[in-house]
Amino acid sequence: MALTIYTRQEQAFGQFNQGAILENKPIGFPQDGGPLKPYANILYWAHAWTPGEESLIGEHPHQGFEILSFVISGSLQHYDSKLQEWQDLNAGDVQIIRAGSGITHAERVRANSSFFQLWFDPDLRVSMQEPASYDNYPAGVFKTERFAGAAVKKYTGPASPLKMSSRGVEIYEIVVENSSYSLTLERDKTRSFYVLEGNVLANNQPLKPHDFVRFEDERELSLAATGKARVFVIDLLLDPGYVTYARQHGLS
Repeated sequence: MALTIYTRQEQAFGQFNQGAILENKPIGFPQDGGPLKPYANILYWAHAWTPGEESLIGEHPHQGFEILSFVISGSLQHYDSKLQEWQDLNAGDVQIIRAGSGITHAERVRANSSFFQLWFDPDLRVSMQEPASYDNYPAGVFKTERFAGAAVKKYTGPASPLKMSSRGVEIYEIVVENSSYSLTLERDKTRSFYVLEGNVLANNQPLKPHDFVRFEDERELSLAATGKARVFVIDLLLDPGYVTYARQHGLS
C-alpha cells in the first residue's frame, strides 16, 4: 500500500471526566468507531492530553496485554494494586505494564500534559498464566544515535532496558532538523508513525502534527523537514507467530 494518512480529525476520539482528559486514537477499540482496526500484535494506540487542570482516571483492571505509556509532555502519576503507592512519570519516561493474570491501576494526568498509551498482545494464552509486573524507565536510559541532521532514540531492541514479550515490536523516535533521514522496512513488517512535532515530508507527502501514517508495501521511507520535526515510529511483524486476540475475535 502507499502511505495512508489519518489526520487527527479522521482518527477516533475519546474523553474522560467530562472532557478533562481528551484522546485522539489512531487505533481505537471497536466501540470507538475509528477507521483503523488492530493489526499485527498492536490492539490500541491513543494520544491523550489534559487541555487544562489535572484529572484522574480511577482504578481499573487489566489482564493479559502489555500496556506501554510514553510521557510526551508534562507528567503523570501511576498507582497499581501491586506496589500500592503513587509513582511519578515525567516527560520522556516510559512505563510498561505486563498485565498478566490481572492487575488494577489508576493514572493521574497532570495539568497540560500528554502521553501515548499503546496496547500490545504478547499471546494471551501464555501471558494470562503469568503474574502481573511493570517497570518504569526514566528518559535518560534510552540510547540515541545521532546522524547528520537527525537523531534516533530507540525504545526497544537488544540494547534497550525495556523488555517486552510481544514479539517483533520495534519502537523508536526520530528527530529531523533541517535535513532528511531515510530508513528501510523489511518485507515481513509493517510500519506506523505519528507526527509529534513540526511539519515533515514523508516520501514527499506533506504531514503535520498529529497525523498518523501506516504503510506496508513501500520499502523505503524518507523523512525530510525544514525546521524541526519529531516522529514516533513502530515497526511490527505482519505475522507475530501466534493467533492474536484481535484476529481470534474478528477485530483485525
